[in-house]
Amino acid sequence: MAIVRKGEHTFKGKPLTLVGPRLQPGDKLPDFTLLDQSFGPVRLADTPPKVRIFSVVPSLDTPVCDLQAKRFNEEAGKFGDKVAVYTVSVDTPFAQGRWCGAAGAKNMTVLSDVYDRSFGDCFGVHIEEMGLLARSVFIFDQDGILRYVEYVPEFTNLPDYDRALEAARNLL
Repeated sequence: MAIVRKGEHTFKGKPLTLVGPRLQPGDKLPDFTLLDQSFGPVRLADTPPKVRIFSVVPSLDTPVCDLQAKRFNEEAGKFGDKVAVYTVSVDTPFAQGRWCGAAGAKNMTVLSDVYDRSFGDCFGVHIEEMGLLARSVFIFDQDGILRYVEYVPEFTNLPDYDRALEAARNLL
């Protein structure tokens, strides 16, 4: 039976239900399957054993998500090959590809959870009422241990970039 967490996330003040566990620092990186822009599967085993940032957004077609993804793309360029940065949404790989082209996003990998929301369920960010993912940031060390997590409580708010990026720098 799936874990459901009511009221931890809101959309313009209206409580929503998140499906999946609330990950905590010290947790191991859950296994997942996402789709890349050619609809190929990307699993945990396909990610490199380095610091990994997962920036999760509901949809790249919204202004707040666009800002978040662009910011993490910019920061990914500063980290170089020391950190793997991923933006995850439920947008189709086609839509993600269009967004990457329009935004010039080349420093991070954009992945889709459109198929079955398995990432959302494993990371506890699947919004039951909307079928989208809750805005959040997860940072794992080289060994796949969660070292930083932020579940942004309000759908329309941005994450705390400064805290997240400091946490990532401290792992290098």
